[in-house]
Formats: sequence, structure tokens, C-alpha cells
Amino acid sequence: MASKKSAVCLLLMCLLVAPVSDAAEGVEKGFTKTVIYESGTLGYHTYRIPALIVTQRGTLLAFCEGRKSGRSDHGDIDLMLRRSNDSGKTWDQQKIVYEEGGTEKVTIGNPCVVEDEETGIIWLAFCRDNDRVFMTHSLDDGKSWVKPVEITEKVKEPGWDWYATGPGHGIQMKNGKYKGRLVLPCDCGDSKGWSDWDKKGHSLVIYSDDHGQSWTRGAITEKSVNECEVVELADGSLLLSMRNYRGLNQRAFAISKDGGDTWSSPKNHEQVFCPTCQASIHRYSWQPNIILHSGPGGPGRNNMTIRVSYDEGKSWPVAKVLMEGSGAYSDLAVLPDGRIGCLFEIDGYKQIVFMTFSLQWLTD
Repeated sequence: MASKKSAVCLLLMCLLVAPVSDAAEGVEKGFTKTVIYESGTLGYHTYRIPALIVTQRGTLLAFCEGRKSGRSDHGDIDLMLRRSNDSGKTWDQQKIVYEEGGTEKVTIGNPCVVEDEETGIIWLAFCRDNDRVFMTHSLDDGKSWVKPVEITEKVKEPGWDWYATGPGHGIQMKNGKYKGRLVLPCDCGDSKGWSDWDKKGHSLVIYSDDHGQSWTRGAITEKSVNECEVVELADGSLLLSMRNYRGLNQRAFAISKDGGDTWSSPKNHEQVFCPTCQASIHRYSWQPNIILHSGPGGPGRNNMTIRVSYDEGKSWPVAKVLMEGSGAYSDLAVLPDGRIGCLFEIDGYKQIVFMTFSLQWLTD
């Protein structure tokens, strides 16, 4: 039996990158594709910046920014949500989770969501004008949200300029000394201005050890990175996947052995192509040990690619193109039936779509 399992693992480790080019194959493998947000509809010029979570009750929550007057990252922007109670087959009408100022140019965005599995409370962090940081939460599976509380002073240094929560999802740690800790990925610019990220951009996490009642920030990483997502490793360490400004079109990774308080030096991974863009990382299972990664497969922000690691992110031997053509920001989740869901931007930011696929397709 052991030799048979080894042979299967060896086969998986030797998989080649391959696109999904046959629609019939998609049907056979159980693919679904649904447009969740479409730019130019319901009063919004553009929808961007997806964040996705599957709650303990099996509800899908798909967040994004609703940009009213244009595609710009700054302007009259609202925080949006759609819910699904049937694994993405149907979706509720979109609603505004939070906005400020009516038609004033107030930027509310960068959703980052996590559920406390002990209390059932869903916590949602976001930013105002990429400067001030707020936290809201839901007690009813995302149907309603309490008035946001500002936590800027707890998670941001006074001298920092840019600050962003997520975007995407956080985690609750399940192993070791920090079991139960809620962890949300963030990034910052440690000096003024809106450029030169190679000189001032850093990643970090904020965390709570009291079920979301208070939030603390860990140390920032070394420079030249920013937007990030985090996954827990089997030994209780954290692995951070980061947008990279080192000019190599590779994803950068760092490890924390103290729950996010400090980080190793970011290292590029030659197997994980990624342009300067957000990407998602998510654990599929502990046994067998499977971690997933989504992001553009290139060239540029094109060809949304799903990758698999069997060794805690040390290597990424499996990569498949989920959808050819334009593909940018994304977020991953695992559905109650074991299928994988990916919420991502396509067609030059004209749509945010939700696609599902099986682990079998990914590793076949």
C-alpha cells in the first residue's frame, strides 16, 4: 500500500502546466462559472478587489469594492457583498456593507474577512482612503453588519502613509502556541507618496487573541512587497505570500514562527510566476497536506492559474490555467463538498466571476 501511495504522489509531483481549453472538459469535471459583479451595472462604474469566505454554515460571502464614478483606486467607493446559500449556484442581490459621504469621494475598500470558528462571529476589516483602518462584524452569517469601529491607532504607525487591509481573507490558527488567533494580512507604505513601492512597501499581519475584541499588529517585513495573504503551516508557523516589487515576476514568501510578530527575509519563488499583482493562498487540507495558490500566470495580468503545494509551500509542482485571457486579483475558498471556489477579476476589470472546480481536475 505504501509503495502505491508513493507512486501516486510521484505522479502528482510530475504534473505539467496545462490550460483549460476544452469547454466539454469543464462540464465533465464539474466546472461552474457565474458573473458575480459586472461593471457598469446597478450604479457602479467598476467592481474590483474581491474577497471570499465560506462560513461554518456553508454560506459563501463574496465582497468587493463598488467604484461609482470610475476605475481609479481612489474616489467614491463603497464596500459591497453578495451571499450564496447553495455553494454558488444562486446569489442574493448585492448590498452595501458600508459607505461614507453619499456621493463624496470617500474610498471605502480593501475588504479582508475571517470567521472565528469558536464564536461564529465574522470579522471584516477595511480601510478609509487607504489611511484609516476599521473593523466591523456580523453575528448572523453575513446578513447584517454592526457599526464599524476604528482601530487605526492599534495597527498603524503615525509616520506611515499608505495602509491596506488584505485584500482577501484571513485565517484562524489551529495549531501550536497561538491556536485560536485570528490573523488578517495587511500592507503599508512606511513613507509618504504613492509610488516607489520597492523602497517603502512592506507586508504585515494584524491579529486578535481575544476573539476580535482587540487587534494588534505584528512587525513589518523587509521592503519591496505589499499586498499579501497568509496560510498556517503544520508546525504552527505562518507562510506569507506577497506582491513583489523586485522586478522578477515571481511571488515572494516569508515565514513567521511567532504568530506574525516577526518575519523571515522575503524570498522569491521561481516556480510561482506572478506579475506585480495581488494573489491568494489557501489551505485545502491538512491530511493530505495540500496548499493552494491563485494568481495571474502571465504574461502580465492574464491566465488565472491555480497552483498546488504538497510540502508546506517549499515547492509548487502543479499549475493549471483556470481561465485563459485577462485575470487579475483573486481569492480562494474550499466549498463544503470539497470543490474549490475562486473569485477573480477578468476581462480588463469588466467582471468579477466565481468559478468552481474539483481537486481531481487540478491534480489529474
